[in-house]
Amino acid sequence: MARSLTIKAALSWPLRILIIWLVLVSQVSLADTTKVIVMTSYPQEVVSPIEAAFEKQYPQYKLEVLWRQSRDAMSYLKDSGQPVDVYWTPAQRNFSQLEKMQAFQPLTLDLDGLPAHINGFPLRAGNHIATEIAGFGIVINPSALQAANLPLPVSWEDLAQPDMRGKVALPVPSKVGYAPPLIDILLQGYGWQAGWSLLQNIAANAELVTSGATFVSDDVANGRLLAGLTIDFFTASAIANGAALQFIYPVITGYSPAHLGIMKQAANPEGARAFSEFVLSEQGQRLLFHPDIRKLPVRPSAYEAKPAGYFDPFKNNTALTYDAQRGLARQEVTNALFDAMITLNLKSLQYAAQQIQAARLKLGPQAPQVLKALEALHTVPVDEATAEAAIAPDEATLAHWQQLMQKHYEEAAHIASQP
Repeated sequence: MARSLTIKAALSWPLRILIIWLVLVSQVSLADTTKVIVMTSYPQEVVSPIEAAFEKQYPQYKLEVLWRQSRDAMSYLKDSGQPVDVYWTPAQRNFSQLEKMQAFQPLTLDLDGLPAHINGFPLRAGNHIATEIAGFGIVINPSALQAANLPLPVSWEDLAQPDMRGKVALPVPSKVGYAPPLIDILLQGYGWQAGWSLLQNIAANAELVTSGATFVSDDVANGRLLAGLTIDFFTASAIANGAALQFIYPVITGYSPAHLGIMKQAANPEGARAFSEFVLSEQGQRLLFHPDIRKLPVRPSAYEAKPAGYFDPFKNNTALTYDAQRGLARQEVTNALFDAMITLNLKSLQYAAQQIQAARLKLGPQAPQVLKALEALHTVPVDEATAEAAIAPDEATLAHWQQLMQKHYEEAAHIASQP
């Protein structure tokens, strides 16, 4: 009898394991067909309206949101082994890395009505696609400018005018995530030499922003600074919270796309595809006009329903066709040049600019002494061809450039201050 019970018990364990396995599989299968796991860095106020509209349109699905910033997202996607259906975020570099890892499913969405580029900025690449774009420009405090009897700046050059001295916020591209393409837009839009000269002239009036990107709009909102170079969604967020700010898109401007991709290991590819198509649909794109979101759709027809005064990048910017690959390839070099010319030499640059302005007022803008001082000031350590052929500069190269620029600024100040 005991032997019979032992055999029965032994035989029952595989059956029990099989039953447990079947229950777990059925639960996973059920979850896979109803749950769509989306990883994003967008804040709650951006995600919530889109989540609610998607679930209303597709009641068979329930969105599960994993919030991860760029670095944490890559670690999770590489190492966790947990399924993610859709990756949806403004982190462009992550998408480039994930493409190299072949982490996305083929892009089989309906792309009708969705352009591939806007002014040179690609809106899809490989197996990921842009869902919205953010524009670069100038945040201003109209009332503070009026109180200072200053005109509203509408171009990058306006930030370089002597009257703006000490009143401009300028982000450092090696420290602020959105700043590298912003700086390169000026270099491509105005040309290498003229672009760096413009950046030097703006820096002569500026305080540098080294971290905390929202500080640009914060400092302009409280009136301590009057204008700043930034990206539109920070200003939109500040305006939504009551800040009396205005955002200007200069004629020469550019965009930072946010993308979406369906992961190759998605547990619910059908749900992932439904969410992706919804975000890119007319309805999903028009949700970007929501006061809590205020982003720029990538579907041109969505702008037919835009609020009054809302910027339409497909109609209002034709001055620059940007080469995004070129900008990305030389980003480390331009970041280092900015640090050598501006970040590490700001006081010397500003002093030289002040001396040149004093000489200009005294002698006239075309005086030989003024022109010679400007020539020394507006020196770039390397030309564009060299910059594009160079690898990321090491510390010794950066130190050499910094010392070279310090000497040029000292020379410019000396020339300008001669009696």
